[in-house]
Amino acid sequence: MKKNIGIIYGGYSSEIIISEKSKDGVMSFIDENRYNRYPILITKEKWCAIIDNTEYPIDKNDFSFIIDEEKITIDCAYITIHGTPGENGLLQGYFDMLDIPHTTCSVEAAAISFNKFACNTYLKGFGVAVADSVLLRKGNAYNGTDIIKSLGLPCFVKPNAGGSSFGISKVSNAEDIDAAIEKAFSESNEVIIEQFVGGIEVTCGLFKTQKEQVILPLTEVVSKNEFFDFEAKYTASKVEEITPARIEIKVRDRIQSISSLIYDILGCKGIVRIDYIISDKKIFMLEVNTTPGMTTTSFIPQQIKAANRNISEDFTSIIEDACSK
Repeated sequence: MKKNIGIIYGGYSSEIIISEKSKDGVMSFIDENRYNRYPILITKEKWCAIIDNTEYPIDKNDFSFIIDEEKITIDCAYITIHGTPGENGLLQGYFDMLDIPHTTCSVEAAAISFNKFACNTYLKGFGVAVADSVLLRKGNAYNGTDIIKSLGLPCFVKPNAGGSSFGISKVSNAEDIDAAIEKAFSESNEVIIEQFVGGIEVTCGLFKTQKEQVILPLTEVVSKNEFFDFEAKYTASKVEEITPARIEIKVRDRIQSISSLIYDILGCKGIVRIDYIISDKKIFMLEVNTTPGMTTTSFIPQQIKAANRNISEDFTSIIEDACSK
C-alpha cells in the first residue's frame, strides 16, 4: 500500500511565495508510483489539503482531512515551509506530538539554526569561522554609530529569523543604517548586523540517512547585483550559479567536511544547505538552511544533478529513513 506523503507549504512570512514554488518542485521529485502526494497549505488563516483546486480542511487534532467521506491520514510530512512555522521548530514539535514522521530537523536543531545569531554563536564555539555580528531586539535602544565602529562599513543588516533575503540590506554609508534596521525589523522582531566579508560565495547541500551520507557538489554563486539579494536569488539573469564551484579541491573538501560537521553538531535531518564565503583562503559560514528551496532550479536539485544522482531516488531514501525512526 502506498504511503501518504503530505507536502507542507505556505507559512506565516513573506517567504510563502517561495514555499509555493518549492511545493511544486517537491511534488515533482517524489515518486508518484510509490507514494500518494498531498499538497497541504498552512497559513495563519487556514490549514487545508488542496487537491484539484478543491480545499479540504485539516483536522488539527490528528492532521487528517476527509475526501469523499474517506479520512486521509499522513504517513510522513515533507515540510517545505521557508520561515515560520516550518523552519523554526514549531511544526516539528507539532508533528512529534502527533507521532507523525517528518523529513526535517528536530525541534532543537530547527530552532537553533533558524536564529542566525544563536546558530553562529553556537557553532563558533566548535571552531566554525563566522563574521562578527551584533544582535538588536525590537523596542530596545541601539547606537548606530557604535555598531559601525564595532563592525565597520560596509555591513549587512538582516532579519535574525528569516530567509530568501527578505529585509536584507548592505549598508555602505553610516546615514543608511537606521533605515536598514527598520527594514529588517519589518520581517523579524530581532535584527542581526554582520561584518562584511568579501570573497567567493558558495553553498553546500547534504543529507544523511541510516544507510548513507551524501555531501553534494558545491555551487558557486556570482550575483550581478551588489549582493545575493532576493532579485538575484529568483531572477535568472541577475545571477550565475556554477555547479561544481570553481575552487581548489582542498578548499572544496574542507567546506564539505565543515558542512558534515555542522550537520552532526546541530543534529540535522533530511536535506540541509549551508552557505559560505571564502575570503583570503579562510572559510566563513554564513547560514544553515534546514528547509532549503526546492524549486526545480534551486541549488539542491542542481547539486544532485551534478553528482549524477537520481533526485526521485534520493527523496525516497529520505522519506523512508524518516518513516523508519
